[in-house]
Amino acid sequence: MDKQILKRIVLENQQEIVKRSLFERSLSVADNMNYAFIGVRRAGKSYAIYQRIQHLMTIGHRAEEFLYLNFEDNRLENFVNEDFDRLLDAYAEMYDYKPMLFLDEVQIIAGWEKFARRMADNKYTIYLTGSNAKMLSSEFMTTLGGRFLEKDIYPFSFKEVMDYLEFPFDELALLSPSGRANMIKNYNDYLLWGGLPEIVGQQNKRDYISSTYQKIYLGDIASRNNISNTVALRLMIKKLAESVRQPISYTRLANIVSTIGGKITVPTIAGYVGYCEEAWLILRLRNIAVALSEKESICKYYFVDNGVLNLFLIGGETALLENLVAGQLFRMYGHDSNNDTVWYYNSNGYEVDFYIPEKKWAIQVCYSLQDTDTRKREITALSKLPKVLECERRTIFTFDEEQTIEDEFGSIEIIPTWKWLLEKYPK
Repeated sequence: MDKQILKRIVLENQQEIVKRSLFERSLSVADNMNYAFIGVRRAGKSYAIYQRIQHLMTIGHRAEEFLYLNFEDNRLENFVNEDFDRLLDAYAEMYDYKPMLFLDEVQIIAGWEKFARRMADNKYTIYLTGSNAKMLSSEFMTTLGGRFLEKDIYPFSFKEVMDYLEFPFDELALLSPSGRANMIKNYNDYLLWGGLPEIVGQQNKRDYISSTYQKIYLGDIASRNNISNTVALRLMIKKLAESVRQPISYTRLANIVSTIGGKITVPTIAGYVGYCEEAWLILRLRNIAVALSEKESICKYYFVDNGVLNLFLIGGETALLENLVAGQLFRMYGHDSNNDTVWYYNSNGYEVDFYIPEKKWAIQVCYSLQDTDTRKREITALSKLPKVLECERRTIFTFDEEQTIEDEFGSIEIIPTWKWLLEKYPK
């Protein structure tokens, strides 16, 4: 690439980041480590980089020390691996600093990992972002040599939405009718449309989310993985959305898709599911109560953002509420390909939606417990689980119902999900 173009982009980015007004998110990183920020498209990875740069400026660094490129910039569409050295040369002609490198959506450039490893070995500070969980998979980690820590970037939590909109949610604010009404309105919006940062406060949320999903579906999944049968892929994603809350196997997915979109094999479906996970569209939950083979082949799948899930549902409030809880648990306890922090339990004729071994915490999610049969089912499962798994805490998250129930194993707390999301209950 032409050095003058690279210089212009570097300078423009420095000027833009310095003047950018940011909503500060929680971002715990160490000053002496290199990081890869990973997450779904539009979750706020670039903002995480901007926030990190602005923080470094508050402790004495100058804007000229930062070399930031976003590889989705159309001016960089011809950038290839060999241009990384040209980029460093261009920077050296501009400034007499050893730059801190911030490379946004770097996975677009073939061979990026070798450059990243070389820079880390030469003691450069380097931050990467990517919309693909495969960035730090075993095939790349061999090259990267453990030089990077992964930081997962999720869409806004509900608390972040309220902070961003500057709506108070302290006890005094929620005591007033208007304060509670504002909270419930935003809670409903968050339930239906999720927390992709750029939609917060927008009116036309569906169009923005639909556009983002199309870019994930066609770009980050179909195009990146050379999937020609996009009809089968689309049908599979739709079925996963309709099956949120329910365990589903590769075999069942393959049978359903084959009846509509043409014959498709179980290994192909397994590959498609893996591609959706790599793009952070869906997050897998395994059954803690079964053998290894079934842990991998029969799972529950949640969508990384409620807004994307809602594109596929009609009257899906219960599924959306459970998806909301799943997302928050993944924020709190982490999620990766070998996730062993959040599970579900399905055995002995009953199911518990979530189980956190670290906390010995069992969780059910139910939009409302007003129906007698529903209430009995949810409570019965939590009353049986302590016989097979340690349970120091048992919770049923609802839309807006609250109560405490006692049984032979102690208390079952019934909590409005919004209170937990706003940290009105212990986490």
